[in-house]
Amino acid sequence: MLPLLKPGEEVLINPRAYRQQRPQPGDVVVAHHPDQPNMRLIKRVTALIGPDQVVLTGDNPAESTDSLSFGPVKDRQIVGQVTSRFG
Repeated sequence: MLPLLKPGEEVLINPRAYRQQRPQPGDVVVAHHPDQPNMRLIKRVTALIGPDQVVLTGDNPAESTDSLSFGPVKDRQIVGQVTSRFG
């Protein structure tokens, strides 16, 4: 899969997207890194696990970390849904 974002591109997010519903597989989201809370990640939701966890996968696994290395993340770690990108 080709990377969604290229170096230098920026994104807009909807921070309210998941107040009434859970993220869905295929959604591109911004989330707090589970091991480095000050770092934010842009990843694709690939699976829902239980009532409050998701699996996040990067489009460029050779260049990034995702749930394959740090495991699933809690829904509350998601900052918002990516709505557009530009650069």
